[in-house]
Amino acid sequence: MERIEPQHEGRGGPPQDGSKHLVSISVDGTDRPVPKGKYVVSEFKGMVGVPPEYELDQVEAGRFQPLPDGDTVHIKGGEVFVSHVRRGGSS
Repeated sequence: MERIEPQHEGRGGPPQDGSKHLVSISVDGTDRPVPKGKYVVSEFKGMVGVPPEYELDQVEAGRFQPLPDGDTVHIKGGEVFVSHVRRGGSS
């Protein structure tokens, strides 16, 4: 299995806490093992196979929370994400 190294806050390298512990998350209904840690959303999307032109939402308590590409997401394990085509505004 190919090893995935996380990208953290634009710097790359191992998780800031020195951990390489893998946890399970769900992306579009598929469980994926990823290292715990903080990730820039745009880099996290690439790591879990979400196309860069798609939006990524985190599902929390049944609500979809949009994750802007420049924000960070903290992975602890058990998180659920859904990707989708970006919504356009009307003119």
